[in-house]
Amino acid sequence: MAGADPNRSFIKDVKRIIIKVGTAVITRNDGRLALGRIGALCEQVKDLNAQGYEVIMVTSGAVGVGRQRLRYRKLVNSSFADLQRPQNELDGKACAAVGQSGLMALYDMLFTQLDVSSSQLLVTDSDFENSNFRERLREAVKSLLELRVIPIFNENDAISTRKAPYEDSSGIFWDNDSLAGLLALELKADLLLLLSDVDGLYSGPPSEASSKIIHTYIKEKHYHEITFGDKSRVGRVGMTAKVQAAVWASTGGVPVVITSGCASQSIVKVLQGEKIGTLFHKNASLWEPSKDASVREMAVSARDCSRRLQNLSSEERKKILLDVADALEANEDLIRSENEADVAVAHEAGYESSLVARLTLKPGKIASLAKSVRTLANMKDPINEILKRTEVADGLVLEKTSCPLGVLLIVFESRPDALVQIASLAIRSGNGLLLKGGKEAMRSNAILHKVITNAIPDNVGEKLIGLVTTRDEIADLLKLDDVIDLVIPRGSNKLVAQIKATTKIPVLGHADGVCHVYIDKSADMDMAKRIVMDAKIDYPAACNTMETLLVHKDLAETPELNDVLAALKTEGVNIYGGPVAHKILGFPKADSLHLEYSSMACTVGFVDDVQSAIDHIHRYGSAHTDCVVTTDDKVAETFLRQVDSAAVVYNASTRFSDGARFGLGAEVGISTGRIHARGPVGVEGLLTTRWLLRGKGQVVNGDKNVAYTHKSLPLQ
Repeated sequence: MAGADPNRSFIKDVKRIIIKVGTAVITRNDGRLALGRIGALCEQVKDLNAQGYEVIMVTSGAVGVGRQRLRYRKLVNSSFADLQRPQNELDGKACAAVGQSGLMALYDMLFTQLDVSSSQLLVTDSDFENSNFRERLREAVKSLLELRVIPIFNENDAISTRKAPYEDSSGIFWDNDSLAGLLALELKADLLLLLSDVDGLYSGPPSEASSKIIHTYIKEKHYHEITFGDKSRVGRVGMTAKVQAAVWASTGGVPVVITSGCASQSIVKVLQGEKIGTLFHKNASLWEPSKDASVREMAVSARDCSRRLQNLSSEERKKILLDVADALEANEDLIRSENEADVAVAHEAGYESSLVARLTLKPGKIASLAKSVRTLANMKDPINEILKRTEVADGLVLEKTSCPLGVLLIVFESRPDALVQIASLAIRSGNGLLLKGGKEAMRSNAILHKVITNAIPDNVGEKLIGLVTTRDEIADLLKLDDVIDLVIPRGSNKLVAQIKATTKIPVLGHADGVCHVYIDKSADMDMAKRIVMDAKIDYPAACNTMETLLVHKDLAETPELNDVLAALKTEGVNIYGGPVAHKILGFPKADSLHLEYSSMACTVGFVDDVQSAIDHIHRYGSAHTDCVVTTDDKVAETFLRQVDSAAVVYNASTRFSDGARFGLGAEVGISTGRIHARGPVGVEGLLTTRWLLRGKGQVVNGDKNVAYTHKSLPLQ
């Protein structure tokens, strides 16, 4: 989910690209060549060459390769006595001379295997003092590129005029990074790509958790803010040299991207305009402020506001929710008007009926939402509740208390009513909140957000709840694992899978809702009919709607089952059959037994008994909500104990699996995971715990004078 970066629209016009490969990219941690990584880079270059790009390479690594070879040769030729003596550092020029031939031989072999020709061009600083040399260089490169040959440049350290090629930074260029910058300007490249062993330029050493990647470098902003860590483990000066070269080249008019050469397809992704690495551009300071800063500021503001909210009394927090409920009712006409506009656009765009159903705020919905907010307000205050008290030692009391998670990021599709539920739960639980709704509900979400935040007092701040307006911002928010504590996606399987794959932040939710109703042979069929009809047609777009009806085989072709199926068809439900049912009942065969229709459709299947039903649910279900209809207590208990779903129901509709109906006040989502929260997630699922230890000057001192009692105390 990196996404395209609008600041990189110029990429589409790039033809000539210079790729500088750092020593840390082409070598492993032990100093040996990373053959697989070099091969992958060569394959990307080959593909670019075939697509018509003019690719020029600048490679480091000769000194490192030569040092590794000479160390090995020295070790082989040394006696045991020689090895006991202090070992002198190998001469850098000798290492360069030995390593250059080996490195180029490797490039030549790899490119030959890919049916690409390459050439070596060794240059020194003094060469560029000669204008004739520069002209001949341009002509040679032009000829090579016309022949689709890859020119590979390297500084000829073996005969460099600098005595210490690792430290002397005098001259026209002083290392391969600055050589790449010089060549970018000299050869009029459209893009310079500097490959490193990190993802780009960070605000500090990448190993520090507080360091964040800078996607667009603005000299006026970042020059004095960045703190560089250690130099590269194998190169000369690491990121410092790359930034200097990038600033030099970009100031001269050549855009530069610093990114990882160790990541898969990094060159290709840069040329697709994806937001990876760090971009240097001469016009960067004129662009709008980076979204990196705005989304971080939004998250930080939400955290600050949540801490102020936590400092209020329980009654003050309750009043905020009551004010929100009043504001929803007072603005019902405006909310309905904006929602109707969204629905009209959805119809015109040809959206599926299930999406339009989730989008629509039906008559009475605002009143229902206001009622649920008031119910939540009148619930017991969940914050700072003492859950356990323990006397650790005499005069030393430990309390386990409830507290908010911090900042929540909720990504939801289509349902504007979800915004109200989530926002009210965040206020009740003392959490900061960032919301991203679907574009189809843009106007509905905007007015609901405005109504709710206007009800939040100034001593808390309206930034407690932030509304994210563009899809691009989500990719940036998902990287903020230091300020966002939990992500809850509410939407399609694809949405949930994408979010889980692209963030380090814990994710709570479910991918889909394939809910089952199993009618046992002992079932009261009138009851079964009521339950099936409600579970399917009460709200077909909901995630707790029945998608598969499982029936005991003994009920096949019985009048009672035919009556249930006829009632479904009368209401407009399209019925599909499983492997057996489609033959017996004549329904079209279902495409899959794991299918969430989210519409007026369902699958019917026959099973041998309750155990077969359980096995089917475990194989094809989604661990959301599953129901058994039976009068046999043994069957019921078997189903309730063995079905491994977040909610298991006996003789009642699956539609009861809902936060409000469970008495949670509202729900932020339904989790099918097994860590932290499961099933409908209300206030409790948005809380964590902390420990408060109250003492009278006690110290550990090796536990010499501490008599531990660990005695449970009554809650206060």
